[in-house]
Amino acid sequence: MKNPLLFKNGNLFFSIFVLSVIVISFIRCTPPPRETPINDSYKKKLITHQEAQVLFDEYTKTNNRILTAARNGQPDSRWYSFSIEELEGYINYVKENAKKQNLKNVGIKIYLGKYPVNHPANKMAKPEYAGYQTIFLMPTAKKERSSDNNMRSREITTDENQKIETIQPMNMTNLSPPPNSYSNAIN
Repeated sequence: MKNPLLFKNGNLFFSIFVLSVIVISFIRCTPPPRETPINDSYKKKLITHQEAQVLFDEYTKTNNRILTAARNGQPDSRWYSFSIEELEGYINYVKENAKKQNLKNVGIKIYLGKYPVNHPANKMAKPEYAGYQTIFLMPTAKKERSSDNNMRSREITTDENQKIETIQPMNMTNLSPPPNSYSNAIN
């Protein structure tokens, strides 16, 4: 009886089979490479809901009263929201562009702004937001200053964050123009 060519050397076939099973198992069982761990420095900045209410109430008693008076009794917007996906997407956009530009110590400042009454409707989340205050996110990096007295030594120091002109800010937030009365709670 003739043995097929493939089985002439049974040990070779068996070895290749076992090696293939091991390689395939290893590839399937290897977890994907881990992303950079998330920095947990935010934990030191968490506040309680009661502390948030104190901040909200203080703003209501002071700044918001002035704004409401300036708007002839019509309150201005009080809260703004982005989805988690929008924020994650924007953060990744800033990180990727900052990396391409070799920028270090990148951050995001949150600015207050106000839509002009005649602001283009396609530049707001909703056209009825014209005339209300808003926020926008501005990418920043640490400003580097050099102190060259004699041009012999160059010392780089970090200072206040400065906006990154080459990365676009983000707006189009959903905002909540409040009802014509002061709310006593954060919604």
